[in-house]
Amino acid sequence: MRNRFLGPSVALLAALVSSSVALAQTPPQSGAAKANAAAPAPQQDISGVWVLTSRSQGLSREAPPMTPSGQAMFKANIPGFGPRAAPGGNDPISQCDPLGLPRTLLSERPIQFVQIPGRVLQFFEWYHTWRDLWTDGRELPQDPDPKWFGSSVGKWQGDTFVVDTVGFDERTWLDQLGYPHSDAMRLQERYRRADHDTLELTLTLDDPKVYTKPWVSDKKILQLQPQQQLAESFCVGSEEESYNQRMRNPAAGK
Repeated sequence: MRNRFLGPSVALLAALVSSSVALAQTPPQSGAAKANAAAPAPQQDISGVWVLTSRSQGLSREAPPMTPSGQAMFKANIPGFGPRAAPGGNDPISQCDPLGLPRTLLSERPIQFVQIPGRVLQFFEWYHTWRDLWTDGRELPQDPDPKWFGSSVGKWQGDTFVVDTVGFDERTWLDQLGYPHSDAMRLQERYRRADHDTLELTLTLDDPKVYTKPWVSDKKILQLQPQQQLAESFCVGSEEESYNQRMRNPAAGK
């Protein structure tokens, strides 16, 4: 039934409104759950379904200074929500374009890691898609074709899983506020499993075409959700257009 579909845009709005309520309603952990949470982290294993605990939709509170080109790109990006919302919003989400990175990682929708020989699969509930994090020793491509999620390789550095990605399609935004990037962006993700149920993520973005220095994120905390499954959350063009007319356009003053 069509009205049962919860599109990514609606989900984002609902998450922003209801996160604090959901946290308040979370039942106390059982003794077994508490013991499990306090258990040591498995060695070089980040498998499982994880949910970001922070409500921030950005890399950090402040962005680094932008180049003149970056300033022009930022000015051209007009969000439909948030402090920069204005008539004529052009958030790629309104056209069902893929969110790309790091924006997908900054959402409050679950992600899942599955480790197999030669690669780690990272699944996203948002848009019901995935990316390959190659761990077979290959190098990053020298002249990659632009992709929504870029081309990624991963490796373990002690207890930290490090993912380096290049070759991004510059049509995506870094976050819901409209911060831009170019095709020259390089992104590094560092995942460290602090204990059995806690995963720490730090992102470093280097894009000299847009920013005058690397952008290092705040530390993001994700919690393991052992009983959770990724829901089917596609972006359907016809439903997105209806949402634009009912919600996004009025909110932006259209």
